[in-house]
Amino acid sequence: MRFDALAAAVLGLVLAAPASAAGVCKGTIYLTFDTGSQSQAEFIAATLRRHHAKATFFLANEKTVNQDYSLDPAWAPYWKARVAEGHAFGTHTFDHVYVQRDLPGGRIEVKPQFGEHAGQKLDWSPAQYCAELNRVGTRFAALTGSRLDPLWRAPGGKLTPNLRAAGSACGYAHAGWSPAGFSGDELPSQAWPNVKLLQRALAGLKDGDILMAHLGIWSRQQPWAPAVLEPLLSGLEQKGFCFATLRDHPDYRNAIAAEPHS
Repeated sequence: MRFDALAAAVLGLVLAAPASAAGVCKGTIYLTFDTGSQSQAEFIAATLRRHHAKATFFLANEKTVNQDYSLDPAWAPYWKARVAEGHAFGTHTFDHVYVQRDLPGGRIEVKPQFGEHAGQKLDWSPAQYCAELNRVGTRFAALTGSRLDPLWRAPGGKLTPNLRAAGSACGYAHAGWSPAGFSGDELPSQAWPNVKLLQRALAGLKDGDILMAHLGIWSRQQPWAPAVLEPLLSGLEQKGFCFATLRDHPDYRNAIAAEPHS
């Protein structure tokens, strides 16, 4: 290759490089992942490493494609590796407990998806819900030797006044997601193919948005992550976006800074 052609090729690569790679951020996207079937857990971790992207993980003890649960001891190496990479972690309730409705006296009707009371509607006090949030932190510490950040995400993102008050009284800040940050990985792939979800995310995400996806969804025929995550991160980088955990988010950083992470 002639020198001028080589120089042009190199210049093209430089100009094509994402602005974030050069340390110039035009905005920040906060990547978050909830546990799920864990079918895409390793792929997502590898993709984040390639992009030097940090994310926040919300953990529940959910059944996985390995026929175990996401907070079983077998998953300790996975979570330890994510801690070492500098990601952040919050509680998603141990048994993936959905709120049903508020009850008198600050109590809450809930329905766990897993555990000994799976599928049952239960009448809980705020203290019982707090204990459920803290179960994740206890198990996470046993698996990794590290503490959760004081972050909480209700399954389904569904909140009621009593539920929000219970989580706040327990010391957790609730972290939902931005409208444009709904990845759609739970939607039927026939109606929402991956290419459509990718286009929607690239067009809609803006500075400060929180993106939510899962480490695997049982019901989706075309898994979201392998088709969408890599081009999504690359496309956002090309627009000049950088990625950060919720430890740096203006709505959460003060609360998190007051708590040790390990």
